[in-house]
Amino acid sequence: MSEPTPAADATLLRPHAEQLFAAELAALARADDRPRPANWRLSPWAVVTYLLGGTLADGAVISPKYIGSRRLMEIAVATIATDRALLLLGVPGTAKSWVSEHLAAAISLDSTLVVQGTAGTAEEAVRYGWNYAQLLAHGPSFEAVVPSPVMVGMQRGAVVRVEELTRIPSDVQDALITVLSEKTLPVPELASEVQAHAGFNIIATANDRDRGVNDLSSALRRRFNTVILPLPDSVEDEVRIVTRRVGDLGNSLQLPSPDHAADEIRRVVTIFRELRDGQTLDGRTAVKSPSGTLSTAEAISVVTQGLSLAAHFGDGLLRAPDVAGGIVGAVVKDPVSDQVVWNEYLETVVRERKGWLDFYRAAREVSP
Repeated sequence: MSEPTPAADATLLRPHAEQLFAAELAALARADDRPRPANWRLSPWAVVTYLLGGTLADGAVISPKYIGSRRLMEIAVATIATDRALLLLGVPGTAKSWVSEHLAAAISLDSTLVVQGTAGTAEEAVRYGWNYAQLLAHGPSFEAVVPSPVMVGMQRGAVVRVEELTRIPSDVQDALITVLSEKTLPVPELASEVQAHAGFNIIATANDRDRGVNDLSSALRRRFNTVILPLPDSVEDEVRIVTRRVGDLGNSLQLPSPDHAADEIRRVVTIFRELRDGQTLDGRTAVKSPSGTLSTAEAISVVTQGLSLAAHFGDGLLRAPDVAGGIVGAVVKDPVSDQVVWNEYLETVVRERKGWLDFYRAAREVSP
């Protein structure tokens, strides 16, 4: 079992969840008197509380990491407590990786056991590799094995994250079948195997919009319980998510607090939701949707970029010109079809909306 992770160094650009929220995890551990599965640092109840936030009996405040359905998080945590792996499915920007990281942090106090899925992910990333200097000097042995995050998780009894599972080549994906069904990782070169310890499980994420490069085989999909993470239900929820995440990012990037930027954040979220849904929020005007997803993650990026502009080239206050360029860049992915969609939205919706003339002028200035 690894030692507790220390609090994050203030100079780290992107601390791990268990570093950034070390104090909250410690407070939950002290207050948590419920049964814990083997090798879990918190009980399932405490894990859900860590994700959704709350106030503990001793007055400690746990900040929400996920804004959405409590039942979905309960299902996800209950799945990991069984022998079934968890697949978080959803369109880009629905916080799949964010939830995955925080689940691993709360359960194992270690979110760093990650296999990042790409078209070039090799089998060694899922199974194991070899230290060829050791191999040539002493022959095959466990000392010459370079363990994958999956093998380390099995040995420790910890949660392993597999990001963008459907981007991994099919033959590499299927290396997980034996791990998930038999809870063993064969090492045929040594006529041996690594068996999983209690607490080991896998949380995978996948994008259901472009379906990645390789769909899962039916054999592998059966080894997962699937939880579909939806886009935020309301404008208010999405504004809260963007504000909180921008605040977290801004702390590490030394950007101004977004507390004063509520109006511009709401404007960014409104534009993204209207273009995403194909109609204005009041339902009175139909609009065309661009080719991109316009996810919450992209809204976070637009606002963060805007705060950077305001901090370095303005007076620190987020205004329409600071977000206009980021919005245009997010919407116009296809310079032909998306440009038509954007121009039509500007003229039929933005130009006529009360109080939006400043944004209309700023968007016109940076539009191609």
